Amino acid sequence: MPAVEVKCSVSNCTYWGQGNNCVAPAIMVEVDRHADYNTEMADEMGIQTEHKDRATNSAETCCRTFKQKQ
Repeated sequence: MPAVEVKCSVSNCTYWGQGNNCVAPAIMVEVDRHADYNTEMADEMGIQTEHKDRATNSAETCCRTFKQKQ
């Protein structure tokens, strides 16, 4: 699979890189209605996070990879 360029303008994210490039090793995009669901905590607790949802447009999605810079 070819490399994909991921753009992000959230400069206070740990994975934000020069040129508004995301430098995270993996990207998790979620449907907004699950935005309050803490997948990192769920993974630590062994809770299944591999659910599937459908969005009708990009405004209904959010990036779950965001991690605020320290």
